[in-house]
Amino acid sequence: MSNLKPKIAFLGTGGTISYTGRNSLDVWEYMDFGTRLNISDILNRFPEVEEAADVVPINVRQVSSSGIVPDDWLALSKTIQEVDQSHDNIDGIVITHGTATLEETAYFINLTAKTKIPIVMIGAQRPSSGFATDAGSNLLSAIRAAGSKETAGLGVMVLLNEEIQAAREVTKTSTLRLETFQTPDLGMLGYADPDGKIAIYRRPNRPHTLDTVFDTSSISELPRVDIVPSYAGADGIAIEAFISAGAKAIVISTLAPGLPASPQMEAINKALDKNIIVVYSTRAGSGRVLRRQSMIDAGIIAADNLNPQKARVLAMLALTKSTDTEVIQNFFDLY
Repeated sequence: MSNLKPKIAFLGTGGTISYTGRNSLDVWEYMDFGTRLNISDILNRFPEVEEAADVVPINVRQVSSSGIVPDDWLALSKTIQEVDQSHDNIDGIVITHGTATLEETAYFINLTAKTKIPIVMIGAQRPSSGFATDAGSNLLSAIRAAGSKETAGLGVMVLLNEEIQAAREVTKTSTLRLETFQTPDLGMLGYADPDGKIAIYRRPNRPHTLDTVFDTSSISELPRVDIVPSYAGADGIAIEAFISAGAKAIVISTLAPGLPASPQMEAINKALDKNIIVVYSTRAGSGRVLRRQSMIDAGIIAADNLNPQKARVLAMLALTKSTDTEVIQNFFDLY
């Protein structure tokens, strides 16, 4: 058996994992009063990861996840392509990211990264200096997963709390709990266990990475897509505001099982009349939105089981390929 360690590219975009607080009990206000670490600083805090892999640190724009914008997705996707092409014998990629928008970035990269190299995205719920921080464990688990043959072909993964989740389906479910990332409909892919074993129990069956039509090398800007929530008494004011702002698509976070609030319909029809794509997702947190005949007749897209924030990601990419509603619906059915 070879004792060669895998070679892992380590990309840092920021987030809680890249902070130290004022002291070990500062696990909440570290972003206001703490210190931000660069990628090398993180590795120096957790030298154990060097026992699992040869790590190549690569700094990307350091930002909290609340500051992530679609241009960052494009830049990160292109950086991954550069890493894949310019670094010899890279076995995997690990990306640090703030947890607030991690699932959106992960899904975007899952749809656009043209590489067969395993990509694992991680964050932390507690800063690297915090009492009982999850930062070191998440980092070591991700390094092991990215370098494992078991993760080949899984697309982009999200790994926290020793649980490996698929980028398409995972979502953040809690503000503070360590087990915040869950896959409500389908469950996790597997575990990164303390003995170093990467145990995979299911595989995603939706196309990703090399098997999608989306390629960021030819995209300089993503179209504006906005999300509007439905709730009791919601009207069309927000929808009309986004129409005026130049939205090319609007995702409605509908009432379960896929219905907007009735007072929103007039504004939805106005958007459709202006050839703005309308997508129905749901605020329910799980389950598919089915495409009723009235939606087909109106040209409204059903988001399948994508939550609103991920439906927005796919709508953005779909609009770089087509404005035809049936073509875009096919993308939602496929991806």
